[in-house]
Amino acid sequence: MSVDFETRIDRRFRALKTQGRGGLVAFVTAGDPDPDTAFEILKGLPGAGADLIELGMPFSDPMADGPAIQASSQRALKAGQTTIKTIDMVRRFREDDDETPIILMGYYNPVYIYGVDRFLADAKAAGVDGLIIVDLPPEEEQELCLPALKAEINFIYLTAPTTDDVRLPAVLRNASGFVYYVSITGITGTASASVEAIEEAVERLRRHTDLPLAVGFGIKTAEQVGAVGQAANAAVVGSALVNQVAGNLDADGKAKPCLVNAVLGFAAELAQGVRNAKGFATREQRK
Repeated sequence: MSVDFETRIDRRFRALKTQGRGGLVAFVTAGDPDPDTAFEILKGLPGAGADLIELGMPFSDPMADGPAIQASSQRALKAGQTTIKTIDMVRRFREDDDETPIILMGYYNPVYIYGVDRFLADAKAAGVDGLIIVDLPPEEEQELCLPALKAEINFIYLTAPTTDDVRLPAVLRNASGFVYYVSITGITGTASASVEAIEEAVERLRRHTDLPLAVGFGIKTAEQVGAVGQAANAAVVGSALVNQVAGNLDADGKAKPCLVNAVLGFAAELAQGVRNAKGFATREQRK
């Protein structure tokens, strides 16, 4: 189906193009390590330089995620995080920020249990802009993708090095907001793809879509963020940010006083990577 609505995601990528730079997409897990600390992190990410935010919906069996994000989900669930509380986090965030795009990322089971229609209505009312549901392929688009588009919420699909030119049209048929390129095969937070491989993949994807392209998996440093931001429209960092949470817990698994500042300080370093990158405006004569 055609997309005839505009979200904060569309506006943010348009602004990034005007600025001639790539963006930083920051992933954090809702409720990690506890609801109050997680909200302080979420609230502080735009000021630290995050252009878009992916907010992970904790799930007990996050099969596509590596150890860092799996552990973050377990911490959040242990602290009492639920899908209702995650949507409420977005609602509270919107009280002070009506511009930064928020994408809920996770798995279909919690959405199914919540109820698709109720979930979409509550998410839209709270200020959610997009969804990434990693275990729903395009063949199952009637489950959530098409209802999300009707609710004027972007549905973002994942592509990977193994998504060939024959498969891409099916994946991209109802994609909106942006396309998330998973730069490696496997789980999050492991190896990193070379810049050359990412550039080749981006050029191939651009032959199939005019949507912005965000690249993730294995991006851990400001230098990597800058390099990816030159090749694509945005770099996604998740495990490295989540590791900052894990590294600032005390022996009882509670947040140390420095945790929020540590996470936001690291996010600021990453954001500086895309802002310092040179050559984007000339190499990225993007559509």
